[in-house]
Amino acid sequence: MLATLYARPDPMINPSPLQAVQHFYDHHPISAEQIFQAVAARQIARSDITQAVLSAHDQDHYGGTDAVDRLMAQANISAQDHVLDVCAGMGGPARYIAWKTGCQVTGLDLTASRVAGAQALTEAAHLTEQVHFVHGNALEMPFDQAAFTCIISQEAFAHIPNKRQLIAQCERALRPGGRMVLTDIMSHQTLEAQDAQKLFDGMRFSEIATLKDYENWFGQVGMQWVRAIDLSQEWTRILVDRHAMYRTLEAQTVERLGREHFERYDRAYAHFVGLYQSGVLSGALVVATKP
Repeated sequence: MLATLYARPDPMINPSPLQAVQHFYDHHPISAEQIFQAVAARQIARSDITQAVLSAHDQDHYGGTDAVDRLMAQANISAQDHVLDVCAGMGGPARYIAWKTGCQVTGLDLTASRVAGAQALTEAAHLTEQVHFVHGNALEMPFDQAAFTCIISQEAFAHIPNKRQLIAQCERALRPGGRMVLTDIMSHQTLEAQDAQKLFDGMRFSEIATLKDYENWFGQVGMQWVRAIDLSQEWTRILVDRHAMYRTLEAQTVERLGREHFERYDRAYAHFVGLYQSGVLSGALVVATKP
């Protein structure tokens, strides 16, 4: 069911899209180790960690906890919900949502190292009774039908090919009457082939979709489109700041992954940010429901 994992391949030798994503996040500047180091730099002992402490460091998506608060409001999440976070990464939003609302959250992620990191951070925050993580492929979700009342995802679907199948898997896992709220990297127009290839080579984005694509896919699986909120201008500002933040991690990234990796990622991120600044790429929050 899972895409074949590989340990330390050359990332430039024809990886499949899912293999490429795994490798990308195995070598991402943000890791559980980096988050724990940031907490320790604040003179906070491991035994004193709470989610309130972690939330300043573990939100590896656009907009931090303010963005998660907006997502929770759009999804109307309450303590009675069982939420699935698709492509949960280090688990920051999953923990934050459980901590703020009292609900149960399950995080699904393709990359084993991210799942292990998310579990370690969740244990440190004392949230293991509410938040669980599963290593699996979002295109073949390892969950029973209608297992969740709400599904969320943040800036992750751009990594996944065959989004029609991805949306169908979400619909299958969602209970009737359930809500789905996602944010994703999209495009205002068809990407030039050179830009699309650079986004895959550098950021491991595949099949960048338009908002209309998403509306069509939800309709095809029988879900009801509720609303979309354009985030393009907000994300452009955020991405410029994130690029600057990643550059502050240069020493740590070089020590952990090497100079070549840091410089390759820096060039890729600069290209990515430039496509937002030129108006080619967009971002949106989408709300849909299952009748």
